[in-house]
Amino acid sequence: MPLFDQRRLEPSDAAEVLALHVAVASMPDSGLARAPDEMQLAYFADLLADPSAQAFGAFAEGRLIGEIHASRMKGRQFSHVMTDLTVAVAPEFQGRGVGIALFERLFAESRQLEPAVTRIELISRSGNAGAIRLYQRLGFAVEGCFRGRVRLPNGEVEDDIPMAKAL
Repeated sequence: MPLFDQRRLEPSDAAEVLALHVAVASMPDSGLARAPDEMQLAYFADLLADPSAQAFGAFAEGRLIGEIHASRMKGRQFSHVMTDLTVAVAPEFQGRGVGIALFERLFAESRQLEPAVTRIELISRSGNAGAIRLYQRLGFAVEGCFRGRVRLPNGEVEDDIPMAKAL
């Protein structure tokens, strides 16, 4: 039995989603692409109001402890693709299956969409090896490498690794 509940997120959840992402981004090597000071409430409010987006949250004792979202690519020729996938799990809940449960929910809900979604994409920093292994266990395959794409706060440069999963 899971120690958390899941539900679809709505625009009214934007402040809680922002707070979660800020907390996760504040961790060293968080894997998120933006620093806490780059995150904005309007971004999450717009995302959660976007009918092409899928966003789900995991809650424990009424608190948002994990969030996943992806959006359908624009244009009919790409309507089968969910992209820009991002997942964030509160530091104290990492390693407890929250992220995996959120991915499974996203996969299940995406399979029900019309037109059908048959591809989900994400990008991970090359230095985030644990996340890459998790994504591969979930069925994502590495599809390339954007060399030197990410400049870390310490000045080091890492590659971005595009990955995709067929549904």
